[in-house]
Amino acid sequence: MHYFNKFSKYVLIDNLFGYSPGSYVSVFAGRIADAGIDPLPIMKEVMQLLSNIENVELIWASPRELFNVVQANSIGCHIITATNDILKKLPTLGKDITQFSLETVRMFYNDAHASGFNL
Repeated sequence: MHYFNKFSKYVLIDNLFGYSPGSYVSVFAGRIADAGIDPLPIMKEVMQLLSNIENVELIWASPRELFNVVQANSIGCHIITATNDILKKLPTLGKDITQFSLETVRMFYNDAHASGFNL
């Protein structure tokens, strides 16, 4: 499915040329994801549209998970808004997934044990 028709592309480009430094295009990628649509292809397309326009930066707005930071970085997105909850997870990037899984199982075990639940 194509989200930017030819008309909207021209409107976007025509309206951005000549803007002073500090112009931004904010795409609410999290809202796109909430609709069940992968925002990455759309964000790539917007980055491509903006690549020929000076002084305009793309904002990946409303991310829902840490992986959105990775996605934004992979396409060269200039800015990503992120909540403190997402930022707190940054140290987990690149973490060994086996170790991560074991820590998660232990966490669930400890929570169940603390609640008095016995298997």
